[in-house]
Amino acid sequence: MTIDFLRRFFLPCFFPSSTANTTTSTTTKKRFSTSSLRHRPPTTTTATSPSSSTTSSSTSSRAAATVAPPRPSKSMVIGTIFGNRGGHVWFCVQHDRLSTKPSLLLEFPISTNDLVREMRNGLLRIALECNPHRPDLARCPLRSVPVWTVFCNGRKSGFAARRRAGERVRSVLKTMRCVSVGAGVIPAGFGSEELMYMRANFEHVVGSADSESFHLINPDEGPGQELSVFLLRSGLGLDR
Repeated sequence: MTIDFLRRFFLPCFFPSSTANTTTSTTTKKRFSTSSLRHRPPTTTTATSPSSSTTSSSTSSRAAATVAPPRPSKSMVIGTIFGNRGGHVWFCVQHDRLSTKPSLLLEFPISTNDLVREMRNGLLRIALECNPHRPDLARCPLRSVPVWTVFCNGRKSGFAARRRAGERVRSVLKTMRCVSVGAGVIPAGFGSEELMYMRANFEHVVGSADSESFHLINPDEGPGQELSVFLLRSGLGLDR
């Protein structure tokens, strides 16, 4: 049932049935919008008197004293969710799908069957939190945190662990080198069971040194699955 659901749900998400009859097509990413950059209002220059220039200079000096907060940085990465039918889900982040060394590899406490069950409603948010009061976790990079507390759609689900890509994980990534976007099953690809996977483009947002997130980018004609993974250095949810 789980494999059938993945085939029915994920494949239409990345390969819509209604395709154009042209030989080439352009896929627009939903989360990236540059309209605000292309349509900037024109700037105007007006002459000012010496008194008004003095006032404006003092105003600008006061405005310069107030430092604006840094804008979040955004980039696109390749995200792969995979796991055995009866095992835990893994989340792999890569900048190059041909590489077998992921920039981030996490093992979630969520089983593959539970993940599919949560995704049936079209919304999946996985929040990973670490305790900022621990000295060894207070200032280290978020991707170096070894253990996370996991919340799946608001419910505490256990603990996730950062992993290094072992021989079996590298073998899976080698098998999936030809897959850019899609979902499917690899026979006995990881362990002794079939391995189910979903690969897609994710928007990587770095809000600050204490927050990062990954958001699934859906094609325009896809069913609109919302899937996000958050890395947070916060103790707000650790007492639940």
